[in-house]
Amino acid sequence: MQVTKEMLHPDLQSRFGSLSVMASLMKKVWFRRFSNWVTKVGLEGNDIDGFDCEQRMIPSSDGRWQIRTRIYQPPGAAETLPALLYIHGGGYILGNPEISHDIIQRFIAKRPCVVIAPDYRKAHTEPFPAGFNDCYDTLLWAKANAEALGVRSDRFIVAGHSAGGGLTAAVTLKARDTGDVDVAFQMPIYPMIDDQQPNDPERAMKSPVWDTELNRIGWGAYLAGLHERGEAIPAYAAPARNADYSGFPPTISFVGTMEPFYRENVAYANALREAGVEVAFKEYEGCFHGFDILAETGVSADAVAFTYDQYADFYDRYCRA
Repeated sequence: MQVTKEMLHPDLQSRFGSLSVMASLMKKVWFRRFSNWVTKVGLEGNDIDGFDCEQRMIPSSDGRWQIRTRIYQPPGAAETLPALLYIHGGGYILGNPEISHDIIQRFIAKRPCVVIAPDYRKAHTEPFPAGFNDCYDTLLWAKANAEALGVRSDRFIVAGHSAGGGLTAAVTLKARDTGDVDVAFQMPIYPMIDDQQPNDPERAMKSPVWDTELNRIGWGAYLAGLHERGEAIPAYAAPARNADYSGFPPTISFVGTMEPFYRENVAYANALREAGVEVAFKEYEGCFHGFDILAETGVSADAVAFTYDQYADFYDRYCRA
C-alpha cells in the first residue's frame, strides 16, 4: 500500500513530507552509520536532570561483551521500588538508551520506579541472539542485584517501543518459558515482531518513518546469522512465531493503522486475549510508525496519555501488592 498524505490522520498530515524523507534516508547505509555515530558521540553518557543516573557494565552470558547499561531512579527514594527494564527502539540496528530519555522520564514521573536500560548489541555489531541475550542478561542481573539496586526482586516491568517492543515481547516470552523472572506486566509498544511481514504483499506498506523496505533491512540484519546457517527462526527472534500465549503477564500496547506493524500487532493482542491475558490495546486510525514520539499533535498526545495512564493503572494493580 502506498500511503498518501490524505490517508493520514488530519493531525499528522503536515509531517508527511519531512518524515517520508526520513524513511528514504534511513534506507541508505551511510545515513544509518552516520545516525549511530551521532547518537554515540552526542548522547552516550548523558543524564536526565533531576534523577539519579548511573552506568554499569554487565558481563554478557556469552563472555564476549560488556553490556553498557543505564540506570535511572527518582532522587532520594526511601522505599524499595519496582524495576522497569526499558529496551530502546531502532529497528534492531540503531539507537542507544539515551535516545529514550523523554520516555524514561515520563515513566518515573508517573509512578516511581528504577529504570534499567541496556545498550544491547545492534545487528550491525552482531545479529541475533546477541541483542536478545543482552536484554535478557540485563533482566537476570537486575533480579540478582535487586537489593543493591533498591528494587523488588519479585515484580518486574518490561517495556519498549518498536524493535524495543519486539525485544520486550521476546524477553517476556523467555521469562514465561523459564520462570526465571516474575514479569508483573509488559508494554510492547507497536512492537516489531514478525519477520515475515516484508515478504507478504498483502501487508506491504510504503509510509513515513518506517516502511516495509526498512523493515526488510532491519530483519535482514537482525536474522543474518540464522539465515546464513540455514536455521529456523525461533520465537525469541521473531515473537509473532510463538504459538502458545498462555501464562503471559498483562500487556499494554497500541499501534497506528498506517504502518507495517499494524496487522501483526493486532494479531498479537488478539492472541493474548484469546489465551485469557488482560490486554489494554488501542488502534490509532491513520497514524504512522512512532507518531506518538515524532509529532506533537492531538492524536499523539492521546497516545502518550494512553501509554502512561495504562502504565499507572497496571502499576497500581500489579506492582503495589
